[in-house]
Amino acid sequence: MPIPITAAGAERLKAELQRLKAVERPAIIQAIKEAREKGDLSENAEYEAARERQGFIEGRIMELEGKVGALQVIDPASVDSGGRIVFGATVLLEDLVAGDHVKYQIVGDDEADAKAGLISVSSPIARALIGRAEGDLIEFLAPGGRREYEVLEVKYV
Repeated sequence: MPIPITAAGAERLKAELQRLKAVERPAIIQAIKEAREKGDLSENAEYEAARERQGFIEGRIMELEGKVGALQVIDPASVDSGGRIVFGATVLLEDLVAGDHVKYQIVGDDEADAKAGLISVSSPIARALIGRAEGDLIEFLAPGGRREYEVLEVKYV
């Protein structure tokens, strides 16, 4: 099943996979080797910690290798959406209760970072936004309660 992602998100995942394989994996192999040289493995906390870390690294490598092969890179600028909000769109919203303005880009699950303005396509707000256009009002149930926004602007960059 294809995993939608922006070009920037795909590059970050590929860079993480490369770093894990080229830097983290060799470093943890060396740490295990050094811990083994210290003798009795049954009471060697360094060895146990290194083995645990190795398990995490190998698991993450397997996860990323599976994802990287299934990525569907979507360029929002090339999508003809007729002014509708789609994956990759950047939207400017006004909170109808507080009057605050917020700006979000709708991205894949693996690249979401709400603090950076990147919201997952599967989040409640993104699901409410998909298919809407400038001037539309949206209402959705957020973890903090019901929210209402007006779509002020839609960009595809």
